[in-house]
Amino acid sequence: MTRDQGPDPGMPQDVSASLDLSHAAHAARSAAAEKPNLIGLSREALGLALKDAGLPERQIRMRVAQLWHWMYVRGVSDFASMTNVSKDLRTELEGRFTLARPEIVAEQVSNDGTRKWLMKFPPRGAGRPVEIETVYIPEEGRGTLCISSQVGCTLTCSFCHTGTQKLVRNLTSEEILAQLLVARDRLGDYPEIKGTDTPRKPTEAMVPSEGRLVSNIVMMGMGEPLYNFDNVKDALLIAADGDGLSLSKRRITLSTSGVVPMIPKAGDEIGVMLAISLHAVRDDLRDELVPLNKKFPIKDLLDACRAYPGLSNAKRITFEYVMLKGVNDNPADARELVRLLRGIPAKINLIPFNPWPGSPYECSEWDAIERFADIVNHAGYASPIRTPRGRDILAACGQLKSETERMRVKDRRALEAAEAAGAAPSQEDLAMRAMVSGLGD
Repeated sequence: MTRDQGPDPGMPQDVSASLDLSHAAHAARSAAAEKPNLIGLSREALGLALKDAGLPERQIRMRVAQLWHWMYVRGVSDFASMTNVSKDLRTELEGRFTLARPEIVAEQVSNDGTRKWLMKFPPRGAGRPVEIETVYIPEEGRGTLCISSQVGCTLTCSFCHTGTQKLVRNLTSEEILAQLLVARDRLGDYPEIKGTDTPRKPTEAMVPSEGRLVSNIVMMGMGEPLYNFDNVKDALLIAADGDGLSLSKRRITLSTSGVVPMIPKAGDEIGVMLAISLHAVRDDLRDELVPLNKKFPIKDLLDACRAYPGLSNAKRITFEYVMLKGVNDNPADARELVRLLRGIPAKINLIPFNPWPGSPYECSEWDAIERFADIVNHAGYASPIRTPRGRDILAACGQLKSETERMRVKDRRALEAAEAAGAAPSQEDLAMRAMVSGLGD
């Protein structure tokens, strides 16, 4: 991939111009959108799709296993690469189904190695194409992918940039899972397939030195996962399948703002690690920061946490607490947090507030964050202070928002009009999309 060779070497590198956005690529995606995508189907649903396509009943189980391996272990995005499937069957599958990935509109690499992808999904029904953001955070020992579950969000949390974008729709299980597949594609995180252009491991930015490049996933991107329960469940169970993507459930974290009735269901039916966006220790303040609290107050939320299936010292709940200057960061708040969480096996993540254009808050002073952490630590809770990652490309916690939602109204309308007329985006359009990060309406 290419890099921006602008005069300022400290600027984030926008590689969107290197992506294939030709007329032919647009036409191919349009054709693929008309065929059902096999990505995101459960084994049972995949078997039914093959049966409906006319495959003999006696072959279904074997063919499901073959396709599963190629889709999720080898990461192929076309049927032609499936070399142990007969040519006739590959042709038949190609005519009926697709394994297409979403369009990558822009890809940015932060100064700290964090990567952010802006992905576009085709329209569903009478809807329009939608965009979401997915973030990859590399560290020496692991690589974490932050995945979105909705386009926009209904929760309007006052400190969160995504909350300023109205909910457009839920993502399907295919679209949730596709974010993981795209990340692995772009990072070269699949076994190489002889005779194909398998991407190589990036060398221009920090990634884990050994093992998988995407070792952990967190449902902490755009949207509230528990308001899209069925699709999130289907996607995460496929991600955890031992014969496919094979991510341990201990390396998958679902973050919720506190949809209390769905928390036990998530534990029973998905069984991954749980994170709670808490952010306040009093209902009056949490009502302001996380308006969902008016429906599910702190006591009800913590009662649900205490009853979370499988909860133990080995399977602790993570409580997320954003540090807002003069709002929730004093020592009394820290002591009350310790009191509230008493008896819950927990870890407390302290998150320095990540600013975004127009945000009404400031990050707490570092001394205040450390005092807060000391109080929590002395009470016996692990309380790491999360290192902000990807701030320069608006990829940090609470900063995600569909790129076109950041465009000025007139620029967005001009771009939409050009796309409606069937024109491929120009280089100027692509540059505009890359540079408008942070501009409000």
